[in-house]
Amino acid sequence: MTTLRLTATVLDTPDPPALARFYRHLLGFETVSEDPDWVVLRGPDGQGLSFQRESGYSRPAWPAAQGEQQMQDHLDIAVDDLEAAVAHAVSGGAQVEEFQPQETVRVVRDPHGHLFCLYLPD
Repeated sequence: MTTLRLTATVLDTPDPPALARFYRHLLGFETVSEDPDWVVLRGPDGQGLSFQRESGYSRPAWPAAQGEQQMQDHLDIAVDDLEAAVAHAVSGGAQVEEFQPQETVRVVRDPHGHLFCLYLPD
């Protein structure tokens, strides 16, 4: 049987180095490689997050709205202190969304408009 291993999630962005700086601040990941069109970050447990240049990137609507760019994916980030994690994200340039569907989750938008959730695990 062939072995398959997910190594990274890739986010499209008009400025890969800038968005990588935000996630490096947020997650504490290390830069593995960087050029103007492609950046790779790696976490201490091997998690990968990469960024590729996409000049036509459009921010998704939240909550979803007819006729607007739909969110196709998002990152879920477990935290042990929701308030502190939100403050840390905001200090790096994130914006907290107005609509929040759950008490133990905060929907946040990175500086380029990707949505991610900070949440308290069960």
